[in-house]
Amino acid sequence: MKHRLVNNQLARIDWKRVAMGYPLKTMGCLLAFVFVAVSTASAQLRIVPLESFPQPPSAVRPATAGARIQAVKLPFFDDFATATDRPNPTLWQPSNVYINNTLPINHPSLNVATFDGLKADGTPYDFTNPEASGPTDTLTSQPIDLAGYAAGDAIFMSFYWQRKGLGELPDTEDSLRLQFLTTTGTWETVWKQAGDTTNNNFTQSFVAVDQPRFLHAAFQFRFQAFGRTSGAFDSWHLDYIYLDRGRSATNRYIKDIATRQPVSSFLKRYTAMPLKQYLLNPAAETADTIRTDIVNLFNNFNFTAFRAVVRDQQTGTVLQQYQSPSEGIPSLSSQLKVMKPQPLPAGFAGQKAVLQTQFAVQTTDTIPGVNLRRNDTIASVTVLDNYYAYDDGTAEAAIQNTQRQGRVAVRFRLNKPDAVSALQVCFAPVKTNLTGQVAVFSLYADERGKPGRTLYQKAAVISYANSRNGFVTIPFDYGVAVTDTFYVGWTQVSEEYVTAIGFDKNSPFGNQVFEGRGTSWDPNNPGGVPMIRPVIGGGGQAPVTGVDDEPGLATRLMVFPNPSSGILLWQNPAIQQIEIVDVNGRSVVRVRTAEGQRELDVRQLPDGFYLVRLSDGKKTGVQKLIIRK
Repeated sequence: MKHRLVNNQLARIDWKRVAMGYPLKTMGCLLAFVFVAVSTASAQLRIVPLESFPQPPSAVRPATAGARIQAVKLPFFDDFATATDRPNPTLWQPSNVYINNTLPINHPSLNVATFDGLKADGTPYDFTNPEASGPTDTLTSQPIDLAGYAAGDAIFMSFYWQRKGLGELPDTEDSLRLQFLTTTGTWETVWKQAGDTTNNNFTQSFVAVDQPRFLHAAFQFRFQAFGRTSGAFDSWHLDYIYLDRGRSATNRYIKDIATRQPVSSFLKRYTAMPLKQYLLNPAAETADTIRTDIVNLFNNFNFTAFRAVVRDQQTGTVLQQYQSPSEGIPSLSSQLKVMKPQPLPAGFAGQKAVLQTQFAVQTTDTIPGVNLRRNDTIASVTVLDNYYAYDDGTAEAAIQNTQRQGRVAVRFRLNKPDAVSALQVCFAPVKTNLTGQVAVFSLYADERGKPGRTLYQKAAVISYANSRNGFVTIPFDYGVAVTDTFYVGWTQVSEEYVTAIGFDKNSPFGNQVFEGRGTSWDPNNPGGVPMIRPVIGGGGQAPVTGVDDEPGLATRLMVFPNPSSGILLWQNPAIQQIEIVDVNGRSVVRVRTAEGQRELDVRQLPDGFYLVRLSDGKKTGVQKLIIRK
């Protein structure tokens, strides 16, 4: 019998079954396509699993060459709770598995090891053949001294595993296997699982180590995944690996209460925001509660308490402490843990705050030779600096708008007017490397709860960060004034390549996302948020631009859509003259508009960037324009 940890009925979509008509697995960030229903039938957002995050060669962690590792003694235990992005080198050989706490569902304790088709530096094992399959990630133990043991010592290995989680479901032909190293130096498969079955719970498995060929001084075991090697396909998650003597396959439970789910934000409306905006209304911006959960892995009722601490990492100052009363937790179940944060004082000093919220569960959990308090502490960090964010800094997928001229925007609300000087964007490679291509970002004012007039546009050259989940900063030419509500988004300008932005599936703020086509916008909650962050304040040497003195002037002195396929539209009946200037300063179109004219055909112009001058006879407006046919 296999023990199912905690029941969860969340429905998960099979990426590949939905992606009919597209390559199921391809080079780039694409694992498969999920199409998100929207209110306009011709508009289309899609969420795609991540594929590659190129890094410079120096970022790749090399194997330890020629190092002599002393054999590990029993017990062998690792739940990855104390690891960062790579496994503990005292227990494991160098590996490409990804240590994280955001891709699994209902995991036994903080952090898991995720197996997929990416190497440690985030690039695919095979970046030349999108259909390539074979061995992907491998996790190999350091040598373990089992000399002198016999079958009667009852050595068992147990571990928890899960297919898919928030990653991609392995196919039937994909697999995860466990192998033991024999006395002859050969690897022998002792356990294997195939893909194609989704389960939102982790399954515990036991394997006996009782054969003489395994009981030697340099015993090792390894987990190895097989699947598509051209990206983050065929995801497996592994946790809570325990090898020891005196065990039984029928005694499946360990007396352990562990922390698990990521700690929620200190903030109510964001995961990060400018400190100066926060201090204008700390009570309203501070979360009602900060939450995480714990799980009781034992088949018996237990009691525990926890201590929560909020600390400013900039100064080391403890801002708040909370000691909970002791509380019972039923067997084999999870339990929510909360604290009510105290707002920062209005007179809080400094330009930046980095608030760490730490939950420490108070237990006496232990097994002989293993201190299980290693998984009793979990923390998160909330940054109050100069930018807004809805994401937690980790991308579980990528988001694209596949419609030409399609737009995506994210809403932000201020406590007082300010200026946006840059964007931080997590570009996610999908299918092809888009380095050097152009992405068009826009800043919009609010119009009745939806994006309205365009305040600013920026054409940026796409580049990828040097680390997984990294951001690229796109500076504005000058600070752009924004009032109480504004929107940041991008436009899909080409059918040849599709801009992909990192997508945080764990964010609860998907209700701030809008999708636009033509002049209309509709709310669209895609089940997470694009990883795009506006930077507030600062800017270049040009003066900060604001709302025109005459209300609506900028709206009337402009053409749309932008980017345009060559048909320009406008609404202002007072526009008398339109002039288009190319990047060399040459006037390529100059017309006087007829009475009632609301459209101009400039499809004769080549694709590129232009300036448009519009005049109503009294005032002139200048607008950047992209023509992309």
